[in-house]
Amino acid sequence: MNFNLNSLPTRSQKPRENGLTMVMDKGLSLRQTEDFLSMCHPLVDLVKFGFGTSVVSPYLREKLDLYRQANVKTYFGGTLFELFVARGQFTDYQKVLDEYQMEYVEVSDGSMHMEHGDKCKYIAQLAKDRKVLSEVGSKDANVIIPPYKWIKLMRAEMEAGSWKVIAEARESGTAGIFRGSGEVRSGLIDEILTEIPSENIIWEAPQKGQQVWFIKLLGANANLGNIPVEEAIPLETLRLGLRGDTFDLFLGQ
Repeated sequence: MNFNLNSLPTRSQKPRENGLTMVMDKGLSLRQTEDFLSMCHPLVDLVKFGFGTSVVSPYLREKLDLYRQANVKTYFGGTLFELFVARGQFTDYQKVLDEYQMEYVEVSDGSMHMEHGDKCKYIAQLAKDRKVLSEVGSKDANVIIPPYKWIKLMRAEMEAGSWKVIAEARESGTAGIFRGSGEVRSGLIDEILTEIPSENIIWEAPQKGQQVWFIKLLGANANLGNIPVEEAIPLETLRLGLRGDTFDLFLGQ
């Protein structure tokens, strides 16, 4: 902190189990990565290489090294996992994870049909030597999953070995836990939280209004994901009440 302000909420410190910020890297250059980390590495816990960008991004090893040196954990987007599985190449995917020394892995089924029992088997297999983040929800905005099923799926994936479950919203914030307009499906969130502890869930919330909503509901240490690179510092100001949207939230605490 550059200035001393009273009544700021207490933020969890890295390495965090709660209050996580997950940022999307959709193709940063090495220089951009260095610049991003020079400003944001204390604030960011996880960086996801979005969808299949890791297949075509040059200097991938060098970029992974930069994140490791900054103590920011990385993982490939769940769509990459699905791309391998859809082609019958799960063993090849495991080799990729080994080759690039990936400690974290995302398991999802948002772009393809997968029996949930099979998904849980993949989670259990990968959880033997990695931290698994499993994503629940469809990328198709027209697919509405009832609350009881969200809860059932999340619980089963945690029992299979997931470290955190991710509530799907896409990078646009217009699917899954949000309506096509970006509006929060608040009733769904409330029902999920009656059964699944909030610290076990990373809520994808790329839009500012969505981030504000979760911070007002869960406090400064809500787990939030799919944050654009340029929004890492603005998100932290929301968490701490340093922005008009959450200005009154922590005063007097």
